[in-house]
Amino acid sequence: MNEVEVFVGNNTIIDPEVYGLWLRGYSANEAASILQKQESLQAFHATLDDLLSDVQDHFRLFSGLEAMLKSPPRLQNQQIYQIDHDTQTMLIEKYYSFDASVIREVLGKKLSSRSRKDLDDISEQTGVPLRSCRRQFDNVKRVFKTVEEMKGYLVENICTHFRLSENLARDYAAVVFIANNRFETGKKKLSYLVFRDFALCALQMITNWSYSSVECKNHEDMDVDLDRDFLLLLRELKVLVEKEYLEEHRSLVLKASLKFSDRVHMHLDNNFRTFSKTIINIANGLNHSRESRDIFIDLYEKLIEPSLQFQWSRADLQNVLTAYKETALQMDLFTRISPHLQTVWERYMGTLVVCVLQMYPVS
Repeated sequence: MNEVEVFVGNNTIIDPEVYGLWLRGYSANEAASILQKQESLQAFHATLDDLLSDVQDHFRLFSGLEAMLKSPPRLQNQQIYQIDHDTQTMLIEKYYSFDASVIREVLGKKLSSRSRKDLDDISEQTGVPLRSCRRQFDNVKRVFKTVEEMKGYLVENICTHFRLSENLARDYAAVVFIANNRFETGKKKLSYLVFRDFALCALQMITNWSYSSVECKNHEDMDVDLDRDFLLLLRELKVLVEKEYLEEHRSLVLKASLKFSDRVHMHLDNNFRTFSKTIINIANGLNHSRESRDIFIDLYEKLIEPSLQFQWSRADLQNVLTAYKETALQMDLFTRISPHLQTVWERYMGTLVVCVLQMYPVS
């Protein structure tokens, strides 16, 4: 009697290009039409019906995988589809990828059913198909709901629970941080800013102002929130606008600004008190939720707008802010009287300078 060995395999084949069209929100007919126009396929004389049949098979597969993609650990632990690790990683990363233009419009809005209804307008504004906008919105909402109450590091939590790359997790962390703190990003004056501007600022705040800061003593708390102890210490910076310290600081800044242009030096000489009070008031306002929500508006209206009126370049403003930050550390207030404020000052000003310069319009 002859013995026959039979091996049956069911490796799941994923076409990344078709997957991309599915994620983009195209229908099977639309995707097939797009593929038919490609020169590489024209050589095989594939008809639209041939392509449509193949695309429909792929789309059915992707629809079957979608429930697991919404909870990535399920995809990695399931045994229904035989998918290698690299392909699983690709599927997850692409599913959670997003269009910066879409997320820019979502920033600052409540992640509610009402906001989801506005996606028709966002689709029209950005040119991104509605189904793709819905996927992106739902992904942001899902990530937010999953990690908003978790203790520990935001980026690590997102990487762990959604199996995302660190770069993509950092983008989601910025969105979650802005949403959790309800920062205003939708005002007309801020419309020139793109997602990357807000993301960089938010990540700076997470690194230096939240519970994940290396200077924070309570790393077990959630870094979707601002470090309360740090915010309370910011109140002590109000001493910098008292007459004695204001004049000392002004003298040091003006001395440093002698190497700047005459125009910048003159503006500083005439407006130093207002400039300093603005920076200290923004610091103090972070203690109040209503004022802290307007951090981006405050940075624009109170620091960037006046600098634009003075016709300062971005380099001018960088020089002024750097001089203001560094000369303060030379004062007795920081070196002898209240040395504990040195770290507070560095945490606050280091982040403020980065955010203001990132937001500064480039002419």
